[in-house]
Order: sequence, then structure tokens, then C-alpha cells
Amino acid sequence: MSIFINLIYRIYVFSKSNYLLVFLTTLTFFISNTASAADKLEKEDLKFGFIKLTDMAPLAIAYEKGFFEDEGLYVTLEPQANWKVLLDRVIDGELDGAHMLAGQPLGATIGFGTKADVITAFSMDLNGNGITVSKKIWEQMKPLIPADKNGKPIHPIDAKYLKPIVDQYKADGKPFNMGMVFPVSTHNYELRYWLAAGGIHPGYYSKSDISGQIDADALLSVTPPPQMPATLEAGTIYGYCVGEPWNQQAVFKNIGVPVITDYEIWKDNPEKVFGVSDKWAKANPNTHKAVVKALIRAGKWLDANNGANRPEAVKILAKSEYVGADYEVIANSMTGTFEYEKGDKRALPDFNVFYRYFATYPYYSDAIWYLTQMRRWGQIPDQKTDDWYFEIAKKVYRPDIYLAAAKELLAEGKIAKEEIPWETDGYRPPQSEFIDKITFDGHKPNAYLKQFTIGLKGADTVK
Repeated sequence: MSIFINLIYRIYVFSKSNYLLVFLTTLTFFISNTASAADKLEKEDLKFGFIKLTDMAPLAIAYEKGFFEDEGLYVTLEPQANWKVLLDRVIDGELDGAHMLAGQPLGATIGFGTKADVITAFSMDLNGNGITVSKKIWEQMKPLIPADKNGKPIHPIDAKYLKPIVDQYKADGKPFNMGMVFPVSTHNYELRYWLAAGGIHPGYYSKSDISGQIDADALLSVTPPPQMPATLEAGTIYGYCVGEPWNQQAVFKNIGVPVITDYEIWKDNPEKVFGVSDKWAKANPNTHKAVVKALIRAGKWLDANNGANRPEAVKILAKSEYVGADYEVIANSMTGTFEYEKGDKRALPDFNVFYRYFATYPYYSDAIWYLTQMRRWGQIPDQKTDDWYFEIAKKVYRPDIYLAAAKELLAEGKIAKEEIPWETDGYRPPQSEFIDKITFDGHKPNAYLKQFTIGLKGADTVK
């Protein structure tokens, strides 16, 4: 609109006609009001939920840097007790939207647990998780792990080095308990993926048994993220998969050792999304687009200038109203490093990615990977066609809303054209950088599942 007004001014200066000025001013007013009505926000006061993890950062930054207000939005950010409460409050309308596990909108839509139509038009980040084991388990694993010339363990560490310990627990009749944050969480699937790649069965779900522990070698159960270190220290679990800062917290407290990051399990994996109910999205299309615009800007700010803003971001996240952990703990992973065994700090510049590599774009193939893991472990109990996977992905992941927001940001000069994958069909190229070297092609979900030794495939069911 500002470009149009500038053009009118130039025409007036050139013509020097007051009559023309009156006409052009009236025309400008009419067009401006028409555009304003078309883009009018249906709702300005919004409440968004989040869990106290560093990957909620786009919400905190959009709030603190004024990106929400730039879009005419007045947002309240509210921490939630756990992922179930968060999802239920979005579905019930108590929250307008939330920082969600990438699997939550998909799980709700297909009816695993709560049944509701939930969508996402924004991917919040790539990577950001780790798997930590207790000091006791680490001392048993470490002699089995190859070391470099300096005596440090060679990464990535395969779960095959954990397998003899798990096998001994089974032989002794003892359960080997591990924690993850939610049944449809990235953490659940990453932990299962890593264990299975090392020959450790993480267990199945079935229609009648949703514990996820059928035929399991290692027993996985839900533990809220902030409680992970304390639960590990108490000996209730022997390891866990969680987002930051709760792996680094175990290092600082000297109670556990992160053995692998999710970047090393699946390079540049999608982690969290911003989710809203489909009902809310349909009732508030302009507001939804405005929210996505603010979040895209926040993602860009977080990754700008090779992470130059990360120290400031860490200070913001350390506030009690956001993550509420010590600056040093959050900075350990947010500023391009990651500490494994205490004192073994290594460069990991892509541990948290918020904008680079098209991190904010909601790819259909990301959704399909999560659906394949739900099928692999029995959360989807029966065989589905490839078309079913495609249909669910397109129902839940909404790149059309994302691109509408991005086009406006581009026109406003707030992002560059090359920062958005405008021409994609919604599928990433086949990805092979997994811990087990198996290639994932989102166009072929059933063929992908057939490659695994451990897990359901084809017409398999859990008896």
C-alpha cells in the first residue's frame, strides 16, 4: 500500500493538478479501506501455551521483540503443566494456539488418544533433543565404546553399546526403564529409532494396550520434561530422551551423560510446530496468518548473522516466565555447542535451528515420517495405503497458510525471496542421514517401513 501511495504522490507532483490530487486521494482511501477490510483481524487478544523448553523460543522472541504487536496482535504466553493439558486446552478453546510436539496435531487428527482436528502452518525448529543415560549406565557403556586418540568416545554412539546392559537386566528379571515426554512426541520416536537401530526392541502399542511396552526390551514411559533429571537421579529411570535444557541439566548436576543428540539420529529433523484447532483456523484466517508472519520473523531473528542474537535469546529464555533455567545451562546448547560427558564440550552449531534450511516450512514429508513411526510401533494398528498418508499430511500440515504469510513478509521487505521454498511440492528430497543409514522418501511411506528389521510393516498387526 505504501508503494501505491508513493506512486500517487509522484503523479501529483508531475501533473500539478489539484483535481487529480482529489481524485487520487479518494481512490487511495477506497483501496486502503478495502484492503484493510479484507485483512481485518478477527481476534487481536490471544493466549498461547508452551512447555518450558528452549525450542519455545520463537514464541518468546515474537513477543519480546514486538513482532506480534507489529501485526496488531496482543499475546499472552502461558506455560502449561504437560503436553496433554496443553493439547486439551487448544482443543477446548482455552488457548488460541500452542507450541506443540510435531506429532500432536497428527495424533489428534487420526484419533490416537484425544480425537480432534488440529492443524499446523508453522514448524518451530529443527533438532534440539538428546538421549541421556544415568552415570551408572554410562560407566557400564563406556568401556564398550570406541575412543579417539585422546581417549574421548567417538560419536555418534550407537545403541548397540547399550544392548548388553539391557540384555543383562532382562536376564536378571529387572525392567530397564527409560523416559520420554509423550506417546506422540518426537522424543518417543527418536528414542525408539535409536534403540531399534542398535537391536533393542522398544515395544509396541495395540488397540487394547496403549502402554507401548508390548514385547519391549526397554520399557518406555512418559515423564514431563522438567522432571526428567530428578527422575533419573532417583533411579526410577535409567535414561531418557528430552529437549533442552534438560539433557544439559543432567550434565551440570553430574547425574547423567547425554550419549547422542537427535541431530545424530536424524540430521535436521523437524521437532516442534505451532498448532491450532482447525475450527479456530477457519474462524480466524487473517489472525492466523498474522501469527505465522510474526513467528517467521522470530525464527529469522534467532538464526540471523550466524547466531549473533543467541546470547540475547538465552537471557530471554532464562527468565522464569519462559524456561526458567540457568543462563549457562541454556547457553550450553543454544550457542552452538553441546556437552556430553562432563568436560567433553563439542561444537554442534546445528543443535538448534530455527530458520536456516527452511526450518519454518511445514513439509508434508515431515508429517509422513511421523505417521510412519506411528504405524511402525502400532499406534496406527492396521496397514494404510500410501494415499492415506498423503491425505492426512495435507489435512494437518498447511503450507498454503505459511506461504500466504511469507508472501506478505516478502512484499514488506522483512524476508528475502531465497529464504522460502516457494516452488516445493511439500516434500523434502529423500533423506539418508539417519543413524542406521536407511533412506526416507516421503513419497513412498510403505516402502520405507519395509526397510526396518524391528517394527510393523505391511499387514503386520500386534496380537
